[in-house]
Amino acid sequence: MYTTAAALAVQTHAAARPIDHACRRAHVYSRRHVQTLHVQLQERSYPILIGPGLLARASSFAQLTAGAVLIVSNTTVAPLYLPALAGTLAGAQGGRRVIPVVLPDGEIHKTLANAARVIDVLVANRLARDCAVVALGGGVIGDLAGFAAACYQRGVAFVQVPTTLLAQVDSSVGGKTGVNHVGGKNLIGAFHQPCLVVADTDTLATLPPRELRAGLAEVIKHGLLGDAVLFAWLEQNMEALLAREPQALAHVIRRSCEIKAAIVGRDEREQGERALLNLGHTFGHAIESATGYRTWLHGEAVGAGLVMAAALSHEAGLLPAADAQRVARLVARAGLPARAADVSAAAALEHMRIDKKIRDGQLRLILLRAVGEAFLTADYPPSALQRTLQAHCA
Repeated sequence: MYTTAAALAVQTHAAARPIDHACRRAHVYSRRHVQTLHVQLQERSYPILIGPGLLARASSFAQLTAGAVLIVSNTTVAPLYLPALAGTLAGAQGGRRVIPVVLPDGEIHKTLANAARVIDVLVANRLARDCAVVALGGGVIGDLAGFAAACYQRGVAFVQVPTTLLAQVDSSVGGKTGVNHVGGKNLIGAFHQPCLVVADTDTLATLPPRELRAGLAEVIKHGLLGDAVLFAWLEQNMEALLAREPQALAHVIRRSCEIKAAIVGRDEREQGERALLNLGHTFGHAIESATGYRTWLHGEAVGAGLVMAAALSHEAGLLPAADAQRVARLVARAGLPARAADVSAAAALEHMRIDKKIRDGQLRLILLRAVGEAFLTADYPPSALQRTLQAHCA
């Protein structure tokens, strides 16, 4: 049995307290093993449902009032869960019209052309502005379907039904949607919040081990950027997560959503604090785009990026060596790569230079002062960045 977070409460880092305080307003409760929290935005909010068997329950989608629904999925997930979800959605609202569109699986298919394909199906079926687009899959499907929903008729309702750990703990929450460009990751996109997130934890049973490990990178990230207690909990319970113990998985899904929901509620459009959620991502996105989105899973690249961010923080004199080593050890225990042997330091830097956080020509990075304390800065020695890339790239 995994260790409870309460047993580690004495290790709370001061930097975690603002997030923890905000999360007390997240209205988390449990009922029949279903947990609900709300992303509180300035003028609206939406619920995140977390628990087993949600996909087959009509009550999970009770607030979805759209008369017609387009379900976007991929060739891996659709055979497993599309029939059940389609039946659930069609059964509600007295025989709702449900239209599926199934795309190829993989980051390489997160393209403008495939977003256009989704829009083509919406147009061909004459779906009106009161329709809804439902994303059934991982982060790629969620980002792409959400972008299509944002564009169609200037925005239609959007529902996230994440089926991977990475999507359940991170990408399904917050309203970032988009597709990749050959020049960089997520360069085409829009902010378009879902009206509902339904995270059915039963879907993790069919998740390949590699995908499970990739999702753990985002959980580690959440601990690093503002919750030292979560990070310490992960150090004690990583094996339980890798073994897919239901209570352990439910804990990290809920806690990750709490952390992200609180930050998004304060900074919906990434004007400040929300940038912290990109910890490790500038390095990770560079790895993905430099390799053509073909060989690295997003979470794998983020895992390596977290190690690089910690290493750079130490090189810049910001982070104690012991904390940088903790990051590297935990990433390794999660079964994630710590370096990019197939990307040169020069190529990585070139792809980092198109990062969306660049201001006035300055590459800004999320760095660490301690486990649980991240910050955005352009004030680091270029030589330290160069040494970090040379140590962790080909």
